[in-house]
Amino acid sequence: MQTSESLPYVGRFAPSPTGPLHFGSLVAAVASFIQARSKNGRWLLRIEDIDPPREQPGAAESIIRALEHYGFQWDGSVIYQSANHEAHENALQSLIDQSLAYPCKCSRRDFADAERGPLGIVYPGTCRGSEDSIDAAIRLRTNDVEIGFQDALQGCFAQRLESESGDFVIRRRDGLTAYHLAVVVDDEIQGITEVVRGIDLLDSTPRQIWLQRLLQYQTPNYIHIPVITHEDGSKLSKLTGATGISLNSTAKTLCAALSVLGQNPPRELVHASTSDIWSWASESWQIEQLTGQKTIIKTA
Repeated sequence: MQTSESLPYVGRFAPSPTGPLHFGSLVAAVASFIQARSKNGRWLLRIEDIDPPREQPGAAESIIRALEHYGFQWDGSVIYQSANHEAHENALQSLIDQSLAYPCKCSRRDFADAERGPLGIVYPGTCRGSEDSIDAAIRLRTNDVEIGFQDALQGCFAQRLESESGDFVIRRRDGLTAYHLAVVVDDEIQGITEVVRGIDLLDSTPRQIWLQRLLQYQTPNYIHIPVITHEDGSKLSKLTGATGISLNSTAKTLCAALSVLGQNPPRELVHASTSDIWSWASESWQIEQLTGQKTIIKTA
């Protein structure tokens, strides 16, 4: 099997359409975009639209318009995760057929007193052996073999899934594909060789690597960049009041994103065109400036 290092570079940005593109998401997009361009690779835009209850009408179009306004150029057409529903279902059925996944009718109330691990409540395996799939979620079996990987910025990271999270949901009780399964299948379909994303998803990576191994998929390289926070330390997100990025001060905002990514753009770039800013960023990109950083406070 070829390794990620031996394959042509393919990166991606995969926002969920739950609101407009805010500064924290812009920073993640900038990092993944320039990393791909610095490797002479391809960069894909994937809209992760598989959770309709959380989606905001018009959000996908708003995100795409904002990215276009800021001069991002993705390779090929915009990819919508919902278009891969059949592939998600095929992967799910393969895991069920191999007895690697099973139906679960537990509610949160059923294991409220269960042991808590670093990822929250550790599922105690109550429904292992169940075959009643009516009105049930589907969980993936785990074990306590250490799942580790070398993150380009955060170093070695590992988890023992059975004791730290327990068997986890890959299809929700409402029939929707869960994030972990969908993202693993989509990255495989699209040939992603490196994932650049926020450190808030670092804890998710061992579960995704476990899925990749069970499905005999390629494991991409991972780079988890610091998360952008408010001054009180809370993550900059739609839930904490983050608003959409301005479309009127593009150069200033783009330079601010490069600054929090440790790239120190020259002051005169705030008056430059977006194409000139991207040209400077691609030539000057040094992602290693972020090594070991977990958070970056966004100042006004």
